[in-house]
Amino acid sequence: MLVAGIKSRPVYGGLNVDSNAKRHLFALEGEGALALLDQVAKHGAGFLGAADILYVASGSKAEDHDKTLGTLGADSLWVAPTIPVLLNRLNVMLGQAKMGTRIYIAGTEGFIGQAMQLALNHGVDHASLHCEHRGSAARRVQCVHCKGITDNVRTSPFACSHCGLPLLVRDHYSRRIGAFQGVNIDAEEPGTAPQPEELFP
Repeated sequence: MLVAGIKSRPVYGGLNVDSNAKRHLFALEGEGALALLDQVAKHGAGFLGAADILYVASGSKAEDHDKTLGTLGADSLWVAPTIPVLLNRLNVMLGQAKMGTRIYIAGTEGFIGQAMQLALNHGVDHASLHCEHRGSAARRVQCVHCKGITDNVRTSPFACSHCGLPLLVRDHYSRRIGAFQGVNIDAEEPGTAPQPEELFP
C-alpha cells in the first residue's frame, strides 16, 4: 500500500566516474561495491590511483567484496565494521576534501540517504553527488509523530520502533533527514490498520 503521486522519491543517476575530477571519494555499502566494479570494467582502473574507497559489508550477499576491492589498486581502501563507523570516517574525509573531489555513494537507500546528508552538511550540492542504489530495497523511515527513525523497514504498514504506532510508509522522502516519512495509518479509528505487506524486499 503506497500513496500515488508523491514526487519527492529519490532518483539515482548511478555512479559515473568523472574523468575531470582531481580526486575520487567512494562510500560503498554491501552490494554497492558492484557499482564501482562496473565502473572499473567500463573505464579501466586508472582513475583509482587518485581514489579513496570506504567500504562496509553491511547487508552484502557476498563476503569477499572487500577482498575484490583490495585488488583494484586504489590509493586507499578502508573497510569499516559498521555503517556508523564508516559515516564517521566519511565525515572527517569530507571535512578535509579539496576542490575537484568527486563523491560517489552506492548501497541501500538508507545508506545513501545518511551519506548524502553528511555531504550536504559540508556544503556539497546534492546534484553533484553520484549515487547508485544497490542491494535491498528496505527503507529508512522517520515517524512523523515521535520523530524516531527506524532502519531496514520492509513492510507497510509497520509498527514504529519508538512509539509503536502503525505507520503507512510513504514515498515522500526528506533529503534533510535522509529518510522516508511514516504516518499513522489508523489515526481516525485505532486498531483498524491493515495487515503489513512486504513492499521493500
